[in-house]
Amino acid sequence: MKETIFFTTLMVMAGLAAPFESFAADAQRQAEVAQRGAEVMPFSLEATTHIFTKSVDGGIQQVIAKNPADSVQIRLIRTHLREIQTQFQRGDFSGPARTHGTDMPGLAQLRAAKPGQVSIAYKDIEGGGELSYRSDDPKLVSSLHEWFDAQLSDHGADAMDGHMHHHQGMTPP
Repeated sequence: MKETIFFTTLMVMAGLAAPFESFAADAQRQAEVAQRGAEVMPFSLEATTHIFTKSVDGGIQQVIAKNPADSVQIRLIRTHLREIQTQFQRGDFSGPARTHGTDMPGLAQLRAAKPGQVSIAYKDIEGGGELSYRSDDPKLVSSLHEWFDAQLSDHGADAMDGHMHHHQGMTPP
């Protein structure tokens, strides 16, 4: 009987510790991604927020300055996102690979896409910039969603999930 209680107590304690271990691993991963991201992204992760909004045909990635008066961060965001658009249209996903790792969910499929299978449009928005990703291929849309989820996890408090949009061409509020 004592062995059963002891074993049960150990199992409960192990179960309670699991979320803390996961949290520590996530925090360590986020710190590593932030460090590598500083080498790829010219703007400050801490001074910006990444917003990832999935849609039925892709999604929208926004980066905005936390301080709307921070013209330096806004300029850096816009310049970087325009460069990312150009690189991605050429099939060059080396930036996300350097920041998040080559095994980042969805990245291999996006890299393998043929030119034109994923359209990427840039526009300035208040406080930053926005990239819109669209595809007619459901597998690529799924890959975009996986890629968004990975970025949300990796950027932690500096990222947020937008609301799923069910109509094409909608922009988050």
